[in-house]
Formats: sequence, structure tokens, C-alpha cells
Amino acid sequence: MDDFDSRKRKKPLDRKTALLKAADYCAYQERSQQEVRDKLYGYGLHRDEVEETIYELITQGYINEERFAKAYAGGKFRMKGWGKRKILQGLKQHRISEYCVKKGMLEIDSDDYFNTIIKHLEKKRPSIKTDSQYILKGKLTQHLIAKGFEMDLIQEAIKQVLSEEN
Repeated sequence: MDDFDSRKRKKPLDRKTALLKAADYCAYQERSQQEVRDKLYGYGLHRDEVEETIYELITQGYINEERFAKAYAGGKFRMKGWGKRKILQGLKQHRISEYCVKKGMLEIDSDDYFNTIIKHLEKKRPSIKTDSQYILKGKLTQHLIAKGFEMDLIQEAIKQVLSEEN
């Protein structure tokens, strides 16, 4: 460790102060247990202190995994236009339980979901300059896979959008 690292590190917080800071952190926006756990370790708390603090935050209602999953899934879909696969991957990175993941995914309406795919296609289509239908379909598919959408819905949406063009 060089001098810069040692100057940057602050002395660890006591558990009471860390609890107050973590409560403020959770009050600002929905947080997963994992995000809070990482923050608490960053404050210099040890494993037992971190788990006790997490437990207190849950019992006080600051952390709720189901509420987080719903906010995350709904937000990423509505604000960023992500597909279910990408949202699912994000929830798994937050170590959300399977039950809460399912609850979160219910926030996405299937009609809105398909319409979002269509909007992505209509927005992307003009930027692809090619006369080949094969290349066009490939690039549109690639774009939607990167957004996290499922292949069967991608194919159905591409078929619909391209048939409207002709």
C-alpha cells in the first residue's frame, strides 16, 4: 500500500454512526441488502456488525428486497427501456432472492413490453444503412439482444415492423 492509499483511508466508524449513515443512504433511494452491506464494509465494520446493522435496517423498514426488486425492474424498464433478461441479470448481481425477482418482474406489463421493443426498432431502423434485409435483421436483432430482450419477441417485432415498411 502506498502513501496515497493510507491517507485516503479514514478510521472505521462505530456501529451506531454507521447505522445512521446507512439509514440515510437507504432513505435516499431503494437499496438492496448487498449495496448496503458493501457500504457498511466500506465504513470499516466487521462481518458481525454488518449483519446486525442489516438486520436493524430491515426491521426498521429501510431495506426491503421485494420493494427494491419492484423499483429496480420497473425503473430500468420504464426509464432505460431494458429488456427482462438484462433486468434479471442486474437483480442477480444484487443477490436478490428468486421470490423477489419474480415479484419485481411482475411490474412489467406485457403489452408495454412488446411496444417498447417496437419503439426501439423504430428508433434504430433509420440509422442502419443497408439494402440487405439479412444484414438489417441481424443488426436490429443484435441491438435488441444488447438491450436484454428475448429472441422470440425480437423476431416477432422485427417481422411486424419490416412488414409495415413494405
